[in-house]
Formats: sequence, structure tokens, C-alpha cells
Amino acid sequence: MNILQFLRIFWARRLIILAATLSCLVGAYIVTQLLPARWEAHSRVMLNLMKPDPVTGQIVGGQEARTFVSTQIELITDYSVAGQVADQLGWMSDPTLIAQYQKRPKSDTRDYRRWLAQLVIDNTKARLIQDSNILEITYTGTSAENAKAVADALRKSYIDTSLAFKREDAQRNAEWFSGQAVKAKQALDVAQTIEANYERANGVFMQNDKIDSDTARLQALNMQASGLSAPMLAGGPGQAATELAQIDAALAVASKSLGPNHPDIVAMRARRAAVASAAAQERRGGVAESGAGALDRLLANQKSRVIANSDKIGKLNQLQFDVDLKRDQYNRASAKVAQYQEEAAVGDAGLTPLGNAVAPKAPSFPNYWLIVPGSLLLGFAVGILVALLMELVARRVRGVEDLQGAIDAPVIGVVAAPATPRTAGRPRFGIRMPDIKWPSRRGMARA
Repeated sequence: MNILQFLRIFWARRLIILAATLSCLVGAYIVTQLLPARWEAHSRVMLNLMKPDPVTGQIVGGQEARTFVSTQIELITDYSVAGQVADQLGWMSDPTLIAQYQKRPKSDTRDYRRWLAQLVIDNTKARLIQDSNILEITYTGTSAENAKAVADALRKSYIDTSLAFKREDAQRNAEWFSGQAVKAKQALDVAQTIEANYERANGVFMQNDKIDSDTARLQALNMQASGLSAPMLAGGPGQAATELAQIDAALAVASKSLGPNHPDIVAMRARRAAVASAAAQERRGGVAESGAGALDRLLANQKSRVIANSDKIGKLNQLQFDVDLKRDQYNRASAKVAQYQEEAAVGDAGLTPLGNAVAPKAPSFPNYWLIVPGSLLLGFAVGILVALLMELVARRVRGVEDLQGAIDAPVIGVVAAPATPRTAGRPRFGIRMPDIKWPSRRGMARA
């Protein structure tokens, strides 16, 4: 079937096509008159993705940024945000909305606030403007003022909810780490007590530089023997006496801030007692002697003491390592508590509102510039479809091509249709053939 045959069918069924087109146009007009007008208002907020967090300094980027944006879009249409909109606009006491709620189907078991929130959610859309960090919130309302008010309330509720979620999350983390810090402090106190008791029981003590006192004294004697420091001989103060003076000074400073039963004070007192005993031995045994022989004897005695106490010193080092580990855990937990408490007090949600909602000048529905052409095209398409279906059901011969397709015989000639009063006197530019019904197969067989 060529284009000429289609045109003949359309022309023969032109009234059906025209009726379908007009019907769609009239139907579209009736629908626009019956349905209420809808107005769209747009409110925008900027996501500060490239701005470092004021507390942690972190920047959201890459896949995290896409996930963050998707989460924010879903949050805008969440009940936690929409419910606050109903509260802000005073819908909870609106008699019109209350009457509509009472007429709801019996199968709807939602409470009034959730029902209002669903009205907001159904008419809300959010999208990220392309190539930007601006999030646009669109609300469709029954009037321009209603749409604008709800759009502004949505943005405010969204920002408040985001900030509240951020604070609540930081507060929960701070409480958890606070509990961990308490446990770590208790474990640290226990480890320090165990170390202090071991020092008192075995007469070995750990200095602030994580070296036991005997090993530190041996190192000092080695330095004296190597000539790296002035010899503490000939009646001068020995290494133990010097260390004793340092411990007394540290004990005096610590006593100002710590109680008498504090583990650090107890440990320092036990250490002082041991160092004082060593200083007395120095004064009795050989510090008053002169010459290198005395230094060699002190060095040999100290080596023997370190070797004899090697097992105790190894155990003390393990206890000190455990104390350091517990102290590090406590410090890290305390730092996390301070960080999350600071985040919980921050008033920045990372969202910047951009002006007020824009009130539309014309309703988004009905859009006559879209409805009228659309209804015309739809009606015309429906009319053509109906015309083709009718032609397939009741096929007619409207030209030579139709006849050639119906019978397997050559066409010898074409007889023009007689002129009618309406066509008389008109110039005839072609031959009009009368409509011929398709012959049945039985009739063709008889012929």
C-alpha cells in the first residue's frame, strides 16, 4: 500500500478523524476546567560539600558526595521533615484539613499528623541542579501563596532536621567514647598500681624515661668511665645522690596536684626509698675513694646488680608497656569525647539557604500551551488509527491500485464517475472513481 492509497483512506474517513480530534480537544478542555489549578514553588539550598568540617576538617567528595546528596534528597521527603512542616504551618488545627481527614477511607489507619505529612510528601520533589552543589526543593500547591509557604517551611525543616541529626549522632558518639574513657582510666589505674606494687616488692623502679633505675645508673657509670661526663668522685655527690635530688624535686611538684595516696605519688616514694638506700651505700662504700679503681669497682658491682635483676627488670618493662598502652587508650578515648562534644555543640549543618521561595507567576497546571497542541495531536492520531481500523474491517476500492491488489487481472480502462450538480462546471484535474466494494472470494470464483 502506497502513500496515495493512505491519503485516499484518510480523505474518505476525514469526518471520523475530525470528530476524534475535536473530541480530544473538548475532553482536554473539560478536564482543565474540572481539575483545580496547581502552582509550583521552588526553594533552594546550597550543600557545602567543598567546605571543611569546622571540627574534623573533613571534606566530602567522590562517591561519598554522591551518596550524601542521595541521602539528602530522600531526607527532604521523609516523615521527620514533612511532619515538622505540618506543625510550622498550623495544619494540625485547620478545620478544612480535619474535615478531609475524617472523610478518608476506613482502611486508612494513619494518624492525623502522618496523614498531613503524606500530603506534603506526595507534592514534594527534590533534585540537584546539574553541575552545581545547589539542591532545589519543589512543592506543588493549590495556590501560589500556599506553594511558597510550604516550600519555605520544607527548607527550614530540612535544615533543622539535618542539624538535629548531626548533633544527636555526635552526642551518642560522645557518650559512647566517654564510657570507653572511664573503662580505660580504670584499667590504667589498675596497671599503674600493679607496676608500683611490683617495684616496691622487688626493689626495681622505672624512671620517667622508661628505663629502670639500676640500668640508668649503669649507663651513667659507663659514661663516667668513658670520659663523657665528669667523675662524681673524691667526696662529691654520686649518681644515686643526684638522682635522689631529682626525685625529691619531682615529688614536691607532684604533691601539689596529686593526693598522698595517688599511685604516682606512691611509686615515687618507693623509688625514692630505693635510691636513698643506694646513695647511702655510695657514701659508705666507695664514693669517697679516689682514682679509677673505685669507679671500676662501682661499675662492676652495678653490672652484677643489673644482671642479677634482669628477670625483674624484664617483668617491669612488660608492666610499663602495659601502663603505656592503657594510657594511650585513655588519651585517645578522651580526645574522641572532646571532639564529639564539640561537634554536638556546632550550629552549622553544612547547608546554606539561598533566598526565599520563588512564587510562580502562572500555574503549572493547566498549561494551555501544552494541553491544546497535545490534545490536537492525540485526537488526530486516534482518528487516523480508527480510520485505518475501519478500513481494514470494511475494505473498499478507491483507486486503480486497490483494484489491482484485489484481483489478479489487468486493468484495461478507467470510467470516470458522472458529474454531480456540485462538481458541474469545475475544472477536473483527475478522474474520480466511484467506491467499489471488494468482491467476495465466492463471487470471484463464479466469475
